[in-house]
Amino acid sequence: MKEKKRNYDQDVVGDGINTIQKVLEPVNGTSNNIVKYMLIGVCMLFLFLMLVLPLIVVIVNALKDGWTVYRKAVQNEYTIKALQLTLLATVSAVGINTIFGLFASFLLSKFYFKGRQLLATLIDIPFSISPVVAGLAFILTFGNIGWMGDFLKNHSIKIVFAVPGIILATIFVTFPFVFRELFPVMNAQGKDEEEAAALMGANGFTIFRRITFPHIKWALLYGIILCAARAMGEFGAVSVISGHLRGKTNTLPLHVEILYNEFNTTEAFAVSSVLVILAVLILIAKNFVEWKKR
Repeated sequence: MKEKKRNYDQDVVGDGINTIQKVLEPVNGTSNNIVKYMLIGVCMLFLFLMLVLPLIVVIVNALKDGWTVYRKAVQNEYTIKALQLTLLATVSAVGINTIFGLFASFLLSKFYFKGRQLLATLIDIPFSISPVVAGLAFILTFGNIGWMGDFLKNHSIKIVFAVPGIILATIFVTFPFVFRELFPVMNAQGKDEEEAAALMGANGFTIFRRITFPHIKWALLYGIILCAARAMGEFGAVSVISGHLRGKTNTLPLHVEILYNEFNTTEAFAVSSVLVILAVLILIAKNFVEWKKR
């Protein structure tokens, strides 16, 4: 008797370090419409209460005193400086973590060596450590009383309560994002095409540009978008290491906190709306990349 063909799509990506197995199989029989619509309703209600409603409240409160007040709050000197610092930290973190993510994912997907599992585990540390603890660790390392405090002070290098500390904290909390998007794709790609190109005389850059990059370009862009989104919204680690120096080490999230603590609620919501707009733009970019990946 001929064996019945299995009707499902299976995608197995990864190895001992990072295994992702996804099996989509059609449900046999008819589904219970009542249960289905109840679950849809619960999900929609939860999303509305937890995501949509808070965003609406932010926009409404930002504009409740009129467009003039809103524009004045957004164009405030400290708001602009906070936005500039946020963008600087985001661009720096995305750039460094993109380069590291490319190198680390290429290393772990194309080469096998002792300590490979340990290296992958270390990359995931920012996912398991509180950002506040990370900020404290930077202070104990680079602060005046830290392990490197005397060396940095003697060479007039200031990291804690300064812009370099903000950038370091942002890099730390966004460390794994690009790597975790690239590694499964590179691992699934294998090495056969690249080895064949090398045997035909292609150099390393040509192999990467013509063979490796076309396979990973959408995963790379997706990782960059996630990294940027996380960097712009970082609060915990940056709050600890920044010192809350207005106009100097305040990012947008920290500036919102200061305005709110000073009971300038309208200005706080106005500045928060800038973060909301940036988040919406990132969400649009994320959905576009997901669509292109399909």
